[in-house]
Amino acid sequence: MSSENSAHRTASVSTHILDTSIGRPAAAVAVSLAVRAGRDAEWAAHGASKTDADGRCKDLPALPEGISHVRLHFEVEPYFESKNQSHTTPQAEEQQDAPRVRDSGVFFPEVAITFAVTPGEHYHVPLLLNPFGYSVYRGS
Repeated sequence: MSSENSAHRTASVSTHILDTSIGRPAAAVAVSLAVRAGRDAEWAAHGASKTDADGRCKDLPALPEGISHVRLHFEVEPYFESKNQSHTTPQAEEQQDAPRVRDSGVFFPEVAITFAVTPGEHYHVPLLLNPFGYSVYRGS
């Protein structure tokens, strides 16, 4: 089988992180990639990276043939600790009606995103992140 045909049978994944609390990319966030072949299969580690200065992971490995599900795991707690953002900025807290969180850690210390894949497709999965929430979507 040619490598061109093999490439059409595998899927690929990329991601980036935007810290929406400051409107900037989140650099140096550890990201791990796990895969499984079937809903009931065991997860297998498949790669790891860190976001670059632009918040992007450009070096995640291509997925093996037969993979049906992918999990991206983002270690966000160290990022927020390094930015001293375990709480929102004073301006953001003044705008919130919710009581101030009084613990010492971030609310979401890690984010795990699981999604289904189809061979031959590319999946770009951006993470929009702030100290008290996150959102993901299938990008292009």
